Amino acid sequence: MIINNFVMDLSYHIKMINLNKLDGLMFLVGRSFLGIYFLLPGILKIFTYSETLTLMISKGVPLASLALPITIALQVGLSLLIIANKHLRMSAVILFGLTILINIFIHNFWDLSGDPSYGHEMQNFVKNTAIAAGLLVLATKDKS
Repeated sequence: MIINNFVMDLSYHIKMINLNKLDGLMFLVGRSFLGIYFLLPGILKIFTYSETLTLMISKGVPLASLALPITIALQVGLSLLIIANKHLRMSAVILFGLTILINIFIHNFWDLSGDPSYGHEMQNFVKNTAIAAGLLVLATKDKS
């Protein structure tokens, strides 16, 4: 009964707030968070270039020495476009594809049965899948 009253009261107060007025702010914050999610790792890869390249080679990424600078350019460049609200559809779709490729090659938990990193890589795979879904949703917002 107490929980039901709390939920009903909360529902009433939420209805009193016109969330539509917050659409612009929520879109800005959401875009910024998605952009930062790609921007920071892209920058980090610059400073840990040799370690990242070694990881990519060990994971069997094809043409890793070519894939790494392309990945850095895409993560940094497209994340900045998303934050700036420019070319959303193109940026989001390309980052979607990149995220799926990263999932397949780097977070390949299915190859780690019995390995201590199995759970961590599965979590990263699922998280990245959700991020990829968010990118697809973001791609629908660009009407230009």
